[in-house]
Amino acid sequence: MSATYYPIIAAITANLLAQVLKPLFYYLRTEERNLGLVFDSGGFPSSHTALVIGLCMSYGYLSNFKSEFFFISLVFSLTVIYDAANVRYYAGQNIKMTKQLIQDIEILTSTTLDNPVYREKVKEVLGHKWVEVFGGLLLGFITSSVLFFFVKG
Repeated sequence: MSATYYPIIAAITANLLAQVLKPLFYYLRTEERNLGLVFDSGGFPSSHTALVIGLCMSYGYLSNFKSEFFFISLVFSLTVIYDAANVRYYAGQNIKMTKQLIQDIEILTSTTLDNPVYREKVKEVLGHKWVEVFGGLLLGFITSSVLFFFVKG
């Protein structure tokens, strides 16, 4: 593998591994099969985190952690991780609360809110818990580290 393509290969490989592992970890936790999780955001491990850490670490390895590419990808990684674990996670929590409020109002008033906006399907799981982020971080680190041995050759 060429050092030129190593960062993008490490990042995409880490991302794909995270997506493929989601149904496995879900099954280990719940004993329920759900292969559709391969295409979902959220869950363990965080594919967003795996992707950006795979990219960041690969640039770090290539430059002994001294290049502008490493530092740019580090800042990018921290931003994506913060967004996944905070902004997107709490957006998902707000969706859950809103759905519950709509249901409570319908029960309390014995009416059905028939405006289409109340019936729109909105995904609740948008972001990650910190343990899911840590799983993605570990996967991105391991993936970029293993692939570096092929580059270093």
